[in-house]
Amino acid sequence: MTGLEKITNQIQEEAKASATQRLEAAQKEADAILAKTKEECAALEAEAAEKNAAMKVNYEGRIKSSAEQQRRTALLRAKQEIIADVIEEAYVALKEKDAQSYFLTMEKILQTYVLAEEGEIYFSSEDLARMPADFEKKIKAAAKAKGGSLTLKKEPKAIADGFVLVYGGVEENCTLKALFDAKKDELQDKVNAILFS
Repeated sequence: MTGLEKITNQIQEEAKASATQRLEAAQKEADAILAKTKEECAALEAEAAEKNAAMKVNYEGRIKSSAEQQRRTALLRAKQEIIADVIEEAYVALKEKDAQSYFLTMEKILQTYVLAEEGEIYFSSEDLARMPADFEKKIKAAAKAKGGSLTLKKEPKAIADGFVLVYGGVEENCTLKALFDAKKDELQDKVNAILFS
């Protein structure tokens, strides 16, 4: 073998060794990059799973909260309807009492609203027709007890029930509907306390 062949062989051997070293180094670098990428992917997957779990919990919480809010709203609406029905039934029951009981209630209302002034009291034509004979005396007695006087007017007012007091041209609406409306909040609170406490 000649010197040139030896040099050529030596260069080829060194080139092969260098190529092998470079390939091994490249393979190690590729393996390291692959391992690092797998770790990063696993970390991203774990993070995504954690975020998804948190989002799921948050979403489920919102759904549960929304359902609870809807349940409470429906319950409140049902309670309000029940309370309104009870108050309406009380109004109808009071309005439809027999004449004696009805006018006993009118007397109590009159004692509450009569003033220490001179005035007039009006009833509906239906109430004037069924008014007990001694009720006019009770009207005068109630007014006198407060230091005033009331005149029962025989001309009917266009009202469904109750009465209207007139003092110096100013009317005080004492119909059952007006009284129920004026005490609506108080009545609702009382019915609520009775039914739902």
